[in-house]
Amino acid sequence: MLTMTVAWHRDLVQTGKVVSSVSVGLMYIIEIGCVLLSLLGIFGAYKEKRWCLILYATGMAAASQTIIVRTALSYQDVYEKRVVREETKLLSMMPLSGTSKANRTLLYSIQEEFECCGLIEGYKDWGSSIPASCNCQYPGKCIRLRGIATLGAPKNQYVYQKPCLPIYMSELKLAFSLTMGIQFGSGVFWLVLLVMSIKLMGQIRRKQEFMALLQSNRYVPGAF
Repeated sequence: MLTMTVAWHRDLVQTGKVVSSVSVGLMYIIEIGCVLLSLLGIFGAYKEKRWCLILYATGMAAASQTIIVRTALSYQDVYEKRVVREETKLLSMMPLSGTSKANRTLLYSIQEEFECCGLIEGYKDWGSSIPASCNCQYPGKCIRLRGIATLGAPKNQYVYQKPCLPIYMSELKLAFSLTMGIQFGSGVFWLVLLVMSIKLMGQIRRKQEFMALLQSNRYVPGAF
């Protein structure tokens, strides 16, 4: 998860997005704390230190519960803020023939990556100025330009048939669901580790009691 946080922060810096430094710092503190907590658990298991495992179990319980509850409660809110906002942003670019240069650059990259053209009605969204990123060379995905809307286009030019908005939003929703699923899964995974650490503490306690009984010369075979 620390790797995911670093990658997320790097993406924000590269894309120029402004995010509160407090939020970024808090994310790093949480992830680094989880790493240190894991190291403490490994040390406790290796050295058979119950106090280390107790601290580890307490931290894992708090972290797992926080992640699971936060993910469950924030899913709808985050979905509306990110997915719906992105869809609204793309729709605000219509009509595409009059959109800004920055928007056109974004749309060109979307069309090339997802092999689509336009947003809602396909190539018609571009009017008579269909960009090269709409050009299609894959059978089954193309449509031949015809009619007055393609005035000035090369003869027999083929462009992508499907509009980009449904494809792009489907991919965005999938990426969002995977991200939330990973967060929820990490919380469940930590719960499993919590159960294992509690079980290990019980084994260490029984071993210590057994060794103490041996040293007291009161060991009775079959008592354990």
